[in-house]
Amino acid sequence: MVAALTQTTHKNFKGVEKTVYGRGSFSQLDEILAPRRADNEGYFVFLVDNYFKGKPLEGQVPAHAEDLTYYISVEEHEPTTDQIDRLRDEILSKKGLPSGVVGIGGGSIMDIAKALSLMLTNEGSSTLYQGLNLIKKPGVYHVGVPTISGTGAEVSMTAVLTGPVKKLGLKCEWTVFNQIVLDPDLIASVPRNWWFYTGMDTYIHCIESENGRMNNAYSHAYAEQAMKLCREVYLGENSGQTAENDDKLMVASMMGGLSLTYSEVGVCHALSYGLSKILGTRHCYANCLIMNHLADYYPQGVAEFKEMVAYHQIDLPKGLSKEWSDDTITQMAHVSYNLPHMWLHAIGDNWQEVITIDLLKDLFRRL
Repeated sequence: MVAALTQTTHKNFKGVEKTVYGRGSFSQLDEILAPRRADNEGYFVFLVDNYFKGKPLEGQVPAHAEDLTYYISVEEHEPTTDQIDRLRDEILSKKGLPSGVVGIGGGSIMDIAKALSLMLTNEGSSTLYQGLNLIKKPGVYHVGVPTISGTGAEVSMTAVLTGPVKKLGLKCEWTVFNQIVLDPDLIASVPRNWWFYTGMDTYIHCIESENGRMNNAYSHAYAEQAMKLCREVYLGENSGQTAENDDKLMVASMMGGLSLTYSEVGVCHALSYGLSKILGTRHCYANCLIMNHLADYYPQGVAEFKEMVAYHQIDLPKGLSKEWSDDTITQMAHVSYNLPHMWLHAIGDNWQEVITIDLLKDLFRRL
């Protein structure tokens, strides 16, 4: 008799192919892109956060005459499937398939660049590809240049999009950037509150990665170092928005993203998806609003998070749920419930016995 085999599946993920780090490294972008300019129709698409329109960075973007440059506002809402579909159709109708896509901005711009690179080569609406390994063809060459540190989108294999039905990422190995440029000079102008919110996204990534069933020595090593850097930036003797701390936070963001890639996020992120999908609340801010009320899930992490909030005098409003109808809260609960991979990590195999719609509604009422 042959003994039954026990099948164990470990993540086999693709990382960023090339990384350049250091102050002034953005000046190398034109040189980095040069070998790819002969690909496809011989032009690049630059997606730049509209925040930089009219600022010095605008003049440093190495766009050639044949390239297309879009300045995209991400203040009002996070990336949507409709936005990606329209942008894809416009680009292809104008000039055909580009040599590549370059995203310059925060996490939303990173996700738009990753999603666009995939949808330029995959037919139909991006709503068809929200989920794991649904993309059929590799995207075009794509480069990420983060200007805000914290989201980890520069190294993640997910491009998070809000669609008409759900908020969920296009997630596969082809999502990952071919090249990233990590230049701390680019994050010097980030407003203080968003410097805090985005940095806390890194910290929360690590707290959730560490406190769940998928945590292991690989994810722990990245999370441990990322949290050490976050503590130096937000609670250390020289804490604050300094050049040295910008360097640290950019590296922490990358490491936090790598930690959750081999582990997973948890309760806070699941709830933030509900808040963002139904009310349009920006992701990093939503995480901070929710983390403030999760001491029964992450006691040590929340205690330290509150210490950081107090130290930097960040005002996180309370009593928000008093303005929400039961129907709104129910919708948020359903969005959050339908993220089994997060609950499996945070709670375990029996998560459906623990996490109910009523429980999630009660969690949202804490806000």
